[in-house]
Amino acid sequence: MHLNILWAPWRNKFVTIRKIKGCIFCIKGQKDKDSFIIKKSIYSFAMLNIYPYNNGHIMVSPFRHVKDLKGLNDAELLDIIKLTRDMQVLLEKKLKPHGFNIGINTGKVAGAGYKDHLHIHIVPRWKGDSNFMPVIADTKVMPQSLEELYELLS
Repeated sequence: MHLNILWAPWRNKFVTIRKIKGCIFCIKGQKDKDSFIIKKSIYSFAMLNIYPYNNGHIMVSPFRHVKDLKGLNDAELLDIIKLTRDMQVLLEKKLKPHGFNIGINTGKVAGAGYKDHLHIHIVPRWKGDSNFMPVIADTKVMPQSLEELYELLS
């Protein structure tokens, strides 16, 4: 019997991580490339998810540390929605997905990994991108490295 091995070494950090220190969305002083920040606007920024649900998974977050939409003023709210739209357009142009899951998880019980800093997930989807791997092997096959994707989108 031949065994195929799928290598995803960047996921080891996520699998072995015990507790994340600080907030990944509080980016003051960080270099864009080191944090996979694709674009900044006046009040928000877009970054690649380094533990993506699918290839091209982007998160859009306000610079200000607020936990939900209620914490944003009107200018910040408009800015984050416009940047979300711009990232969807960028992904359509560069990756040509068939659709998207775009959403906000507010609070730990809703699935928010970072429950105290608002962020919007943009997950490109392709017909047939869900298969047996996540169910059987708890594994997701990513066709592109984060570095290659960052270069394509930035």
